[in-house]
Amino acid sequence: MRIFDPHIHMTSRTTDDYEAMHAAGVRAITEPAFWLGQPRTTVGSFTDYFDGLIGWERFRAAQFGIRHHATIALNPKEANDPRCREVLDVLPRYLAKDGVVAVGEVGYDAMTPEEDTAFAHQLDLAARAGLPAMVHTPHRDKPAGTRRSLDVVRESDLPPERVVVDHLNEVTVELVADSGCWMGFSIYPDTKMDEDRMVALLRRYGTERVLVNSAADWGRSDPLKTRATGEAMLRAGFTDAEVTTVLWDNPVAFYGQSGRLNLDPLPGFTAEANSYEGNSVLRGARPER
Repeated sequence: MRIFDPHIHMTSRTTDDYEAMHAAGVRAITEPAFWLGQPRTTVGSFTDYFDGLIGWERFRAAQFGIRHHATIALNPKEANDPRCREVLDVLPRYLAKDGVVAVGEVGYDAMTPEEDTAFAHQLDLAARAGLPAMVHTPHRDKPAGTRRSLDVVRESDLPPERVVVDHLNEVTVELVADSGCWMGFSIYPDTKMDEDRMVALLRRYGTERVLVNSAADWGRSDPLKTRATGEAMLRAGFTDAEVTTVLWDNPVAFYGQSGRLNLDPLPGFTAEANSYEGNSVLRGARPER
């Protein structure tokens, strides 16, 4: 099973996670810029973070045979802080960097006028840069936030096929399925979605325009939830080809619109996924030499 996790925050994770992910079949990831859990107070703190995403984190992933890509944006939560809004002025130079495959996460947290402005502006930046965009749906009042997000996308110059609306669930998926945008689902312990609910949605809506991610971050999360979803699909009767569509082909198709994906095997590693035999393999995972 070869896996591309299209939304994971590896800055928050350890090298043990990278090792376990490679053993589970993960060969590529995209890391969106996001809120770090504590307010940032200057533009410089953002640029240092962005530099880490496109530099150090890419190098760290490569040591474990995983190709790392990033999306860059002012996240919705911090769009409300006047100390952070100047970040919008520095985004264009980061959107031109190698390995940056989309603008994101953008969208809503509390659905404020400040978030409206930052959201629309960053979709415009994505259109001008020729990049897709990742839209974060709010944790509160999710149906209203999803509808409002789709309105902003329709008002932008970005075509829907270049937008993924993420963190969807059973309540919001149909709104996005009818919009032409890609549908993103985060498989996450306790909140968001789990793998069995995801399988039920795949049975209903099919595998087209679906991205499944772990969204693993500094909270209680699991970077192997993509693998768990693939295994749940197989148990439910989906074919190997359908699993490959969801866990590899779809992320490649979506982020491939940037023209910047690099999926070549890293030196010392092969392109194929390892066999996956549970925790003993994860603890003892080593590069394919």
